[in-house]
Order: sequence, then structure tokens, then C-alpha cells
Amino acid sequence: MKTTKEQKKEQAVKLMNQLGIYKPYIKGFEQKDNVCFFENFGGFWVYQEPEIERKMKEIEKEYNCTVYAITHEYTDFGELYDFLLVTNEKSEWKTLVEKAQGNEYYAFAYCWNKDDDWCSEFGTVTVQSFGGVIKRIG
Repeated sequence: MKTTKEQKKEQAVKLMNQLGIYKPYIKGFEQKDNVCFFENFGGFWVYQEPEIERKMKEIEKEYNCTVYAITHEYTDFGELYDFLLVTNEKSEWKTLVEKAQGNEYYAFAYCWNKDDDWCSEFGTVTVQSFGGVIKRIG
């Protein structure tokens, strides 16, 4: 079943709470549509990084999804941004975030390899939640 932007936003808030994201970041998303991106357990507003914000909006428009959090990391195969998102298909929502173990979760994301766009794809990433922020660990 197709969903509205508001329904996706409500689901995103649920997922952010499930991940233990810092309440002011959730409130910023709820009230002002501000998305937070995370680097090494630090959180920043995506509007502070225009290139990343443009990419986020491009993904949302192209795939009719809602991005609710972004992780950023450097790997051996490129600079990665993982756009955690809510899809347009409500039937998929049960598997968008699943508990792994302890404070680790599997989250569905669009993984953008900034250094090699051909390597960008949808998939599941493993994130660790700590102190209200998240970091991709796998």
C-alpha cells in the first residue's frame, strides 16, 4: 500500500526512537524537517552541508522515500554516506530497523559512495547507538 509523506514521517520518528537517537534531533525532525547526520558519534544538521542535503533531497524525490538520519564514514573503498530511510511501501516498514544485539541495529539505507557513484546502492547497514547518536559499524 502506498503511503503519504506524513505517514512516512511518523514512521521515521518511531524508528529514530527505536534507535535511541537524541530527543532534540528527533524534535528537530518532527517540527522542522531537519535531518541529522552522524560522524564518529557526533550529530550535525544536514542543512549545514549543502551538498549532502542536495543528495538527500535527490534520493527522496527519485525513490519517493523519507530520509530520517544519515551516517558518514571513510572506508577503504570510498567516502560513504548512508541515508537511513522510510520507503513508500508500508509492507516493508517492519524490517527497516531490526535489533541486532545490545545497542546494535540493522537499518535499511541508501548507501552513497561519494568517491564512486557506481558503487551506490540500497541495502542494510549495521549501526551502533550510543549516547543519542548512531555510527555505522558494518
